[in-house]
Amino acid sequence: MSVKWLEWAKQIQAIAQTGLTYTKDVYDRERYEQLMALGINIVSTCTDVPEEKIKLLFANETGYATPKVDVRGVVFKNEKLLLVKEAIDGKWALPGGWADIGFSASEVVTKEISEEAGLIVKPVKLLGLLDKKFYNHPPELYHVYKVFIRCEIIGGTKHGGLETTAVDFFGEDELPELSTERNTLEQIKLMFELLRNPEMPSILD
Repeated sequence: MSVKWLEWAKQIQAIAQTGLTYTKDVYDRERYEQLMALGINIVSTCTDVPEEKIKLLFANETGYATPKVDVRGVVFKNEKLLLVKEAIDGKWALPGGWADIGFSASEVVTKEISEEAGLIVKPVKLLGLLDKKFYNHPPELYHVYKVFIRCEIIGGTKHGGLETTAVDFFGEDELPELSTERNTLEQIKLMFELLRNPEMPSILD
């Protein structure tokens, strides 16, 4: 879902963050700080979220501005897909979350599935690297790449965790209400298509 003002604000914030990282000039620093404040003000004005909260969520990072990475595990059993019920919104998603510093993508997905679904898995294939902006997610402050990794169950017992209240497998024609902040119907359908056609290449963007 494209929201122009949010896209502009994110671009302003990224320019300001990167500029503050590399500039050596005191006057340029002042200009980049003004740009950062402008981006924060745009988001705050258009959402009624206090500027202090926007600073924490949106403009608290340093260094060269890059997209965030969200890693999701794709686990099938008898042609049904593993989903977890998110405690935060009561809707369903592929297990996963933000990539952690110091962990590979395979290590992240293994950890997330264990914590959210109780299952021990082995990552076997990268299914897709998708840009969240192309898949009709609700608008958000971050630019996000989503990594989908096919995994095989090798142990464990399915159960919820600290962030999930239920765990189950669903067929393509019996999907529950999805947590669209985390995954969309189009993405879930793509996972089933890849299951039916294992020779398909990984999906990019």
